[in-house]
Amino acid sequence: MSTFDHRRYRPGPVVDMPSRQWPNRTVQNAPIWVSVDLRDGNQALMEPMGVTQKRRLWSLLVGMGFKEIEVGFPAASQPDFDFVRWLIEERQIPDDVTIQVLVQAREDLIRKTFESLQGVSRAIVHVYNSTSPVQRERVFGLDRDGIKAIARQGAEWVLAESRRHPETHWIFQYSPESFTATELDYAVEVCEAVMDVWEPTPERPCIINLPATVEVASPNVFADQVEYFATRIGRREAVVLSVHTHNDRGGAVAAAEMALLAGADRVEGTLLGNGERTGNTDLVTMAMNLYSQGVDPRLDLSDPDEIVRICTECTRLPVHPRHPWVGELVYTAFSGSHQDAIRKCLARQEREEPWDVAYLPIDPHDIGRSYEAVIRVNSQSGKGGVAFVLERDHGLVLPRWMQVEMARLVQKETEARGGELDSAEIVALFRRQFMTDRAPYRLLGYRLDRNGHDRIEVRIGSPAGERILHGEGQGAIAAYVDAWSRWSGCSLKVVDYQEHAMGAGTDAEAAAYAQVDLDGIRVAGAAIDRDTVAASLRAVLAAVNRHQAEWMEAA
Repeated sequence: MSTFDHRRYRPGPVVDMPSRQWPNRTVQNAPIWVSVDLRDGNQALMEPMGVTQKRRLWSLLVGMGFKEIEVGFPAASQPDFDFVRWLIEERQIPDDVTIQVLVQAREDLIRKTFESLQGVSRAIVHVYNSTSPVQRERVFGLDRDGIKAIARQGAEWVLAESRRHPETHWIFQYSPESFTATELDYAVEVCEAVMDVWEPTPERPCIINLPATVEVASPNVFADQVEYFATRIGRREAVVLSVHTHNDRGGAVAAAEMALLAGADRVEGTLLGNGERTGNTDLVTMAMNLYSQGVDPRLDLSDPDEIVRICTECTRLPVHPRHPWVGELVYTAFSGSHQDAIRKCLARQEREEPWDVAYLPIDPHDIGRSYEAVIRVNSQSGKGGVAFVLERDHGLVLPRWMQVEMARLVQKETEARGGELDSAEIVALFRRQFMTDRAPYRLLGYRLDRNGHDRIEVRIGSPAGERILHGEGQGAIAAYVDAWSRWSGCSLKVVDYQEHAMGAGTDAEAAAYAQVDLDGIRVAGAAIDRDTVAASLRAVLAAVNRHQAEWMEAA
């Protein structure tokens, strides 16, 4: 039998709740956010943070607007104990921020936890014990009543210690650890026993936290579990219902979002999802999810690059370039069809109207990202992406027929390199390929007579020396084509021609694009000049030079 054998595993729990309400709801408001970066996130690191890193991360969390922050497990770690003391003794806790500490339901640990909190004006003491069958039977060797007694005793110790420090506003929190694998009726029973001790009121509620210590089922099942609990727990008006999801199945954010629909008021998690095993709820992702739906996240996420920088420096963990919302490449499109759609949508997007741009669920400017990185060009890119870069960075608005040819040239170049081209390399390729108006022929000057029928005299530099050409026609380009055809004996026709200003003011340059038919072969050229007529003549001449160069190369 193969060691990779699905028959060794059982499906996760299913909640029989046909009257569930959460699927019909939408999230209208942000939850109470709780960062556990300094506790859960820290204990998950191969190299836990030192004092300097903890202080930097604390400052970031406060600056982002977190009002509840779990700062450690002071009874189990001397660095955590010392950090809590530093926060209190150095008056680092703003008046509107509440710190939270975690402790097991053990008397000695609870006593030391309260010792670490001496002098704090307000704090959350978070006590927990495991309640699932596997923990009861294989870890503690206790039955339901035995585990419930541990929870109740822990609540009594917390209450007793708090009464020794009446100067502090205490908030009690209880977690039935491994809630997702615990029988739901029993989870309610244990939490009721804890609440019987604390006797919370609407004016002084307690926090009941439901942790997906291990994610054992899909997010919809967790939502069912939360709704079951929320609708059956007594004194619901005296309970702040919290969730703490882990990401073992990759659904931590989805589970937390669905938990809000199911009745949760509060979400614990970490910035960028750091945490034990596969991590916790990613609070940045979840908050940005709300933001993208028009819900105020009540966190300042306007500078994600700073968030990423500080988190990576403090935790020594990299952030994937495709990380939701804040990854380096999140707002970058390489695919040609994506680039074309983005370019067209951005051109039509008005600042005052609701954001509606293909492939960009939010405006990157909102979180400090520029459009410079929205479209990057590699071998997968098409004409839209190339055109976007040339227009955005260099003011060149290519006609579609030139976009198609330029895209082929870029693809050939990127395939040969095996990488991408940046903006400077793209415009250099464009100039090298299309703006070939210097050799073998170059425009030295012209004189145009517009008295009724246009007549032109053109001075051309050629390998054989300077030549004077004369022609006439309806417009400068027609007269120029006539002059060239008479002199060269070739059949030259302009198939398409476009031009545009590259700025404002009388001294702005003009860009001209010409597609010509030269002896039955179509070829394109471009030119830039402050003189619009000169630009048009040079664009046609660039096309002729390209034809000449291709003919000589073929020969």
